[in-house]
Amino acid sequence: MSKHEPLEPLSPDFLDADLFGYQDALTDDEQKIILKVRAFLRDEVAPRANEFWEKGESPVHLLPRLAELDIVGLGYDFDGRKPARKVLTGWLGLEFSRVDPSTSTMFSVHSGLAMSSIAILGSDEQKDRWLPPMRRMEKIGAFGLSEPHGGSDVAGGLETTARRDGDDWVLNGRKRWIGNATFADLVIIYAKDEEDGEVKGFVVEKEFAGFGVEKMEGKYSLRAVENADVYLEDCRVPAANKLEHANTFADTSKVLRLTRGGVAWGAVGVMMGAYERAVAYSRERVQFGEPIASFQLISDLIARMAGNITACMGMALRVSQLQDQGVHLDEHAALSKTYCTTRLREVVGWAKEIMGGNGILLEHDVIRYFMDAEALYSYEGTSQMNSLIVGRGITGYSAFV
Repeated sequence: MSKHEPLEPLSPDFLDADLFGYQDALTDDEQKIILKVRAFLRDEVAPRANEFWEKGESPVHLLPRLAELDIVGLGYDFDGRKPARKVLTGWLGLEFSRVDPSTSTMFSVHSGLAMSSIAILGSDEQKDRWLPPMRRMEKIGAFGLSEPHGGSDVAGGLETTARRDGDDWVLNGRKRWIGNATFADLVIIYAKDEEDGEVKGFVVEKEFAGFGVEKMEGKYSLRAVENADVYLEDCRVPAANKLEHANTFADTSKVLRLTRGGVAWGAVGVMMGAYERAVAYSRERVQFGEPIASFQLISDLIARMAGNITACMGMALRVSQLQDQGVHLDEHAALSKTYCTTRLREVVGWAKEIMGGNGILLEHDVIRYFMDAEALYSYEGTSQMNSLIVGRGITGYSAFV
């Protein structure tokens, strides 16, 4: 074999970056779903990902096609369908993020955060009311927890309030960083009950009086996610829209525990996307008469990237397996989130380094991954807050303020 001849992947159906063949953890039927989604992302998302990122617009034209793929809400038990394994739904997040982290976030906010709030915290009647049209993408969901003054302390620092008034609840406050809110039909809003001080969840529909949305501008990570400020001014929400089992922040945490592990899968996908483009570039870019892939320093960076990807894939996979077994803990999801997003920062930086000055050109994609990595590093709990969760789980002592 020539020193410039690349190794063949394990199989044409496997990703080059999956060096240890983790895809074998999927069943044959699950792999068929993955290959169908991979083709869709390659053909319909990748060609325009940079365009939508540069415009700062969500690719809402994809929503009907996503419904046709029959992957929305795969992890939930409703509509007569057995829930898919978390291993499969996690891998789907990898596939989306590998091509476009913004499209991945748009999809996961709807199918993950919004739908899981209803699936986990809603009554049977509420599930029957909202989940089927959300699965068909006839109603698009968003998730409203973060606030202008509330980030890491949101558990006890929510400023948005809810007050019971007859057959309604009256909501007042403001939410920030709410993805999908500019085009969502319903937003899951978490607010503090004025009577007992507990956090409760509500399904707020876009036509409700007192509900307003304003798109955030000047955002340079996940630009194709339309994050928004949400305004609630004496917004009246029918009692039937109060999620039956969302009565404390501990209930809200059930949703976050489920989705936080999914960020690890997303981080692996972003790493893979940057890695694939850097490796391809290293084979094509010639300096001093040789492809730069033949240089020792470039090989070292590629090996480091491959190591981070492989280690993080193992962690993400194991967390999903624990979720499927019903034995996963807060510290499992928190450790995978903080570790994988930290390694993500390294990988996208090395990918940009391999490309030199070309690494900041959008046409090479890596700068998009580089910028998008910052959002993954911060959302679903900062690295430091997740570290505190891990420490509490290991020592039994809480280091939170």
